[in-house]
Amino acid sequence: MSMNSSPRRLLLVVDAPSLLHRNHHARAHTRMIDRAGRPAWALHGMLRQILDSIDAFAPDAVLFGLDDRTASVRRDAYPDYKAGRAEKDPMLVEQLGRAGAMLDALGLATLTPPGLEADDVNASAAAWAVRNDWNCVVITSDRDAFALISDHTQVLRLINGGINGSPLLNPARLYAMYGVPATRYLEYAALRGDASDNLPGVSGIGEKTAAALLDQVGPMERVWSDIDDNSGREVTSVLDRWAADTGSRRISARVVRALSAPGARSRYDFNLRMMTCHEDLDLRLTPDIPGTPGLLPLDLDRVARVVGFLGVQATTSLAQRVLSTNPASVVS
Repeated sequence: MSMNSSPRRLLLVVDAPSLLHRNHHARAHTRMIDRAGRPAWALHGMLRQILDSIDAFAPDAVLFGLDDRTASVRRDAYPDYKAGRAEKDPMLVEQLGRAGAMLDALGLATLTPPGLEADDVNASAAAWAVRNDWNCVVITSDRDAFALISDHTQVLRLINGGINGSPLLNPARLYAMYGVPATRYLEYAALRGDASDNLPGVSGIGEKTAAALLDQVGPMERVWSDIDDNSGREVTSVLDRWAADTGSRRISARVVRALSAPGARSRYDFNLRMMTCHEDLDLRLTPDIPGTPGLLPLDLDRVARVVGFLGVQATTSLAQRVLSTNPASVVS
């Protein structure tokens, strides 16, 4: 909660493509269709998870980030970005294409940033929350959003078990899981790499080594300076002391060798550039103007009409209860 007498308001930010992909793979066997006979299992699964989240967190506003599927700034810079991923099922592509229209029709806020991705919407929302003294919860199934975790922003990473079975990560929980401070997570990811985006890590630096380096010596600017100007003496000394204090294996010689290797710095810098998200997108959120898309509660008839088109009465009833009654933020 804020130090002020009134609690911070809450913005729920949803990584829509991430949830649609996850629900497509989990629910494709149902072959569920909407009233027009179109595939609807991914859309329905995402909507159920969002309704459960809204029920649990009682946000004041909800924003969905979508990917621009016609252009990519990152792919222009690196044609192999996300190469190697399996070709998308046409029925998933069709539902990805309809998601924005369905959410807009409900009165929720969506943003498809030109040339960019839902990750950039997540990052801009986290920055918006800090500027406006709101709390923010990012809902995703990807680890990319962990770099956004702060005193204002938590990440609900959807894994098996739905909303209630998924971890809600704040800085302390992230540190307990990865051994790396939230403020250093982006540097950690750049060292480690990201196979799903086809971004190899710095050769010779695995997850545990990257975490130890950043936790004990970081930030990386300091590490690179020591490698360049001091032959890695400070890195060696700090990591040797850490190994002695914790009874761990000495890793300093291997780390300095890996970071001094040709191409190590350029690989790290490239990953950092590709992984850094835009924080300055205009979210078009005007929370003090009633009727602004994304603000809860939503219009009851609209909710009944749009969700009703999916043809699942239980979901329509849940949506009317969750989306059309007044919120009261409960996340601290």
